[in-house]
Amino acid sequence: MMIHEVTAIAGANKKRKRVGRGRASGGKRAGRGQKGAGSRSGNSRLAQFEGGQMPFFRRMPKMGFNNANFKTRFWIVNLRDIVAHADFAKGGSVTPESLIEAGLIRDASRDVKVLGSLPEGADKLSVKLEVAVSRVTDSARTLITDAGGSVTETGTRRDRIRGVDRNSDDRAPKNLTKKLAKRQWHARRQDAFAKGEVLKPKGK
Repeated sequence: MMIHEVTAIAGANKKRKRVGRGRASGGKRAGRGQKGAGSRSGNSRLAQFEGGQMPFFRRMPKMGFNNANFKTRFWIVNLRDIVAHADFAKGGSVTPESLIEAGLIRDASRDVKVLGSLPEGADKLSVKLEVAVSRVTDSARTLITDAGGSVTETGTRRDRIRGVDRNSDDRAPKNLTKKLAKRQWHARRQDAFAKGEVLKPKGK
């Protein structure tokens, strides 16, 4: 006769091991091991703890949001390359479309910036250009206007969001973003502190 044939519940309940009551009870260290932080009371560690080595989640490559996606990238074109091209040898309209047609820039995926480098030995433009691109450097603007041409800066996406007029003398942003407003607030607070005043935020 076997024990399971005596009754259906024979051996169903097992007595708990009384740990920490000496070697005779089945474990004098209570299942905690010999020494170390794990054998002390009050010890707690995260499930992902790996003994002090570099944890797995820090070894993994990081992916996700990055401000690099919002960086403004330009197609750069020098005045010397424009006047050296046959399409602009006698002047004309310089736009992203005309620069693409001339092969000076690849496509319209980026904003266009015109730099003021002239051909070697030249100190001024000899042709009249009507430039309408996103950015034109101050040196290029001076050379174009001195030659009787015109410059219209359409601005980048960031310029339009911040309310910057690239064609005026005052190129300060008119639309205060959170970052710009915070910067102005700190500047005003520093001025007030220099005068011995205390400037508090609104609502306080």
